[in-house]
Amino acid sequence: MSVPQIRAVRLSPREQLGEKDLVVLGPSLGTSTAMWDAAARLLGEDYDVLGWDLPGHGVSPAAEPDTAFSLGELADAVVALVDSIAPGIAFHYAGDSVGGATGAELALRHPERLLSLAMICSSPRFNGAEGYAERADLVAAQGTAIRLQASAEIWFAPGFLGEHPAESSRLLHALRDADRFGYAAVCRAIAAYDVRDRFAEIAVPFLAIAGEFDSVCPFSEAQWMAERARDGRAVEVPGVAHIAPTENPVAVADLLREHFARAAADENAAEGAK
Repeated sequence: MSVPQIRAVRLSPREQLGEKDLVVLGPSLGTSTAMWDAAARLLGEDYDVLGWDLPGHGVSPAAEPDTAFSLGELADAVVALVDSIAPGIAFHYAGDSVGGATGAELALRHPERLLSLAMICSSPRFNGAEGYAERADLVAAQGTAIRLQASAEIWFAPGFLGEHPAESSRLLHALRDADRFGYAAVCRAIAAYDVRDRFAEIAVPFLAIAGEFDSVCPFSEAQWMAERARDGRAVEVPGVAHIAPTENPVAVADLLREHFARAAADENAAEGAK
């Protein structure tokens, strides 16, 4: 195991970070920061926004065939990436699916770095975890294209593909172009991920967002997490499935902006009470 290699993409318009609070956005397996583009533009009015790509996805470098890491080590890589851009800064974090799970690991391993956490279409342990190990072997041997049909069915709510061909095609192309060994390494990390017994330790302001049609991480998972986190809420977004930031960027951006503002207000109130 080792800290994986990932790279960042600036998703807000300002050339220099530091004028606004920083928001870091994490992706779903098989996608790239492109899944956040529309939501990040909306958030970029009020925040500095960085996205990051999984190993072998988007702008992150391809992985070696024997690459192995845990989601905890992926969280370490996110902190190192932020430090390479804005050393020591605390940030709001939101991630979809495995990006959200990485956020849970961030909250457990680096709580002092988080202003708040939002897990979107995510879970403390993914159902069918054993199947991810099998998927890793299959994709490593045959490539990511074999996941196109299954991913299209899981990612998007009924009708989205036909109504939003540009957005859906962009993500499916990201999947097709993803490095097979990077994808496989993330699958193996997902298979080993399970923070259920530690979830009550998450103390930062917490928001779980679920999609109405998400078959991977249903609303019951969001409720479970919100009930156990020390300062948690759960919200279901109607009409979306597993890639909520792409399917309804306005709703997701509004929920995140409210969540970040509430966390900041609570922090200011706590500071004022000292």
